[in-house]
Amino acid sequence: MTDYAAYTGGPENTFARHGDVAPSPQIAFQPIIDLDTGTVVAMSAPAPMGHISELESDVDRAILAARATSRRETLLPLHVFLHARTLGDDRSMDRLHHTLAGLGRRPGGVIVSVNGLFGGMPPAEAAARLGRLRAIGYLIGIERVEDLPSRFVAEVAPSVLTLDPELSRRASADSRRAALVDGLVSMGRRTGGHVLAPGIVNEDQLTKLRGLGVRLAQGPLLAPPDWRPGVPVSVHLGPREADRLGPRVTEFMLPATVMPEDATAESVFAAFNAEPNTTSVVLVDPGQRPRYTVDRTRFLLKFAGAYGHALHAHKPANRLADAPRPVPRTVPAIAALRAAGDDAERVYDDLVVVDEVGRCMGVARVGDLIRSLSELERRSAS
Repeated sequence: MTDYAAYTGGPENTFARHGDVAPSPQIAFQPIIDLDTGTVVAMSAPAPMGHISELESDVDRAILAARATSRRETLLPLHVFLHARTLGDDRSMDRLHHTLAGLGRRPGGVIVSVNGLFGGMPPAEAAARLGRLRAIGYLIGIERVEDLPSRFVAEVAPSVLTLDPELSRRASADSRRAALVDGLVSMGRRTGGHVLAPGIVNEDQLTKLRGLGVRLAQGPLLAPPDWRPGVPVSVHLGPREADRLGPRVTEFMLPATVMPEDATAESVFAAFNAEPNTTSVVLVDPGQRPRYTVDRTRFLLKFAGAYGHALHAHKPANRLADAPRPVPRTVPAIAALRAAGDDAERVYDDLVVVDEVGRCMGVARVGDLIRSLSELERRSAS
């Protein structure tokens, strides 16, 4: 295993040297929209706008995107793209991981989406390398997931299954392609991932894909081409056409805003201030296990109160935090909702979804669980 798989973080700017990447054109970001809530839950950096040198690698572009977001003080999860062949370049992967750590990007706040599988590697090796990234906390995505063997996708169990834009477009009018999307949604639901539909251009397309269970989307219909991190979006969504009974909590899971367990209250305040839709911050240990959760409302009441800044700003935010409320990724959503009701004083706090060894995978908002399960109950009663 290379040292990037063992490295857990480092001081800010330790690896972010100016010589890492040559100056580059402006990065064009796209928001990832949660189709259940209409909010931005992550941001993609597909490519810089303007001329791209043939020598510029996908690692360089990922680093440029991370630097651009660090300057904007946004902690929305960052969605970056790598070619499969890059996974086999240990030196490039070391540089990417070290630089992200130096910029303050925790692995749990980065979705590494891979394209071009298998990049000349045997499928088993590609799966193993993706598994190493997952082991240190990165969320895994696969591009054009419909082109890959379903056995491989099930083994990798990506957090984000991205459709080909052409499939997103044609599924709204083609029953065969709609069936393919439905199958991918079902696979994602059972392996702890969400389908991402890019290139949404009209309401019919959006309605059809939501009806098939697609949770995440991007495209001109949802955000303008000049969207920048921190700018809210306004997406008007009707009810889904159909829902399955007994969904797992992972169906409602969103990327978490994660910070080190010793983060200061001032840095947590900056995260809440930069992203109005962030409802909580999860403070994690070096192994990505949740140690505290900071609820937005309670934190801001204390921090913005009399002498709040003076008392708390430069001290650990965990002084104003609560114990996390972890739920295993395999539990049904209804069981997670019952667990939320065990503490009457924190009924609406975000739940932290964890994997089999207790690492933070994301958060589930209790309001999302209540709305969706109530809708299922109404439909079953009618």
